[in-house]
Amino acid sequence: MRHGTGVMVLILVLAFSISLVGCYSTKVVVKESPGYESEKKGPPPWAPAHGHRAKYRYHYYPSAYVYFDVGRRLYFYFQDDQWRVSASLPVGIRIATGEYVVLEMDTDRPYQFHSDVEKRYPPGQLKKSDKGKGKGKWN
Repeated sequence: MRHGTGVMVLILVLAFSISLVGCYSTKVVVKESPGYESEKKGPPPWAPAHGHRAKYRYHYYPSAYVYFDVGRRLYFYFQDDQWRVSASLPVGIRIATGEYVVLEMDTDRPYQFHSDVEKRYPPGQLKKSDKGKGKGKWN
């Protein structure tokens, strides 16, 4: 009788354990690194996303080809044929502090889309209404 009771207890413990495992839901989410896909709807990665996906906010100074990361307080600038990042600008690069465009991006490297940004905001072409306000027109 003892052996039968032990088997019965073992079966009940196993059944209880299996039922507990079934009660807990495990959710595994696998995300690939984000990339720009032309099929996606919405603005391109370098355009303002109005908070939908933007993680980084930059002030772009078209006259100097400089991006300033507002949150991390870093400058991105082109020098000696490569993009550089620094907490301050080198002596030779000057920016007009009131002449910038606000760009919200989902990348920590704003220069990835520089050719698109440069086409949209060529040096010396900021509209008068945009200067000093830090707002660009995205049509």
